Amino acid sequence: MNKTDLNQFLLPVCNIAVQAGLIINTYYKSNNIISYKEDQSPLTKADLASNKFIVKSLFELDSDIPILSEESMVDWDVRKNWSRYWLVDPLDGTKEFINQNQEFTVNIALIENNEPILGVIFASAFSILYYASKNNGSFKLFCDQKINTLSDSIQIHTSHKKSSDHLFVFESRSHSNEEFKNWVKNNVDDYEFIKKGSSLKFCEIAEGKVDLYPRCSPTSEWDIAAGHIILTEAGGEIKSIDNKKLLYNLKESVTNPHFIASCKYIK
Repeated sequence: MNKTDLNQFLLPVCNIAVQAGLIINTYYKSNNIISYKEDQSPLTKADLASNKFIVKSLFELDSDIPILSEESMVDWDVRKNWSRYWLVDPLDGTKEFINQNQEFTVNIALIENNEPILGVIFASAFSILYYASKNNGSFKLFCDQKINTLSDSIQIHTSHKKSSDHLFVFESRSHSNEEFKNWVKNNVDDYEFIKKGSSLKFCEIAEGKVDLYPRCSPTSEWDIAAGHIILTEAGGEIKSIDNKKLLYNLKESVTNPHFIASCKYIK
């Protein structure tokens, strides 16, 4: 997909994410848990309402691009030959949403040849939109309603740090463990933990607020794809914990390896 075609998707996909976030907000103060999944993660009415809207809207935007969503799983036999598809988490940080701490997002990514080429994240509780497309940079926009233009966006960049510097390190608010703490202890000399939920961690590294996010507990591909390109287009990087490139839709399982997201210049 060329740059012109890709950028034509940006505004409509940003609006889809914003409108989905506003739908989620209508459920924010209510107890709307429907059930629990096999991994004991909660499913809410907000998840389903957001998913229904996003899937319908992306199909209307381009019916030739298939959609893989956390709440609309597709069999491996169907998706294994996809070269391009939408990857969606309609409500990332459901536990944070239920706990009403505002740290939840809508994540939409466009994957091409197993890599994200466009990503949009909307944090509806904060009215902040983050977005990026391949070779076009990462941006942030404050908005709480439909967007007519992206011209007021601010380009964002990661911090520039060395491993010997004092590093601000994200710790998952709901999914931390001893493996994570041991990795940081063994690999970072001078650090300070900051707890945060959802894909906001990628966004805040992308805008230079925090430096490092090691993840040593399970995540799925839809949790990180939009944040992946927002971070890398801002100058950062994300790799598996054994220093391999992260790719998408290469296997039946959508579980990611443990990974490290960081500003680019950590050595």
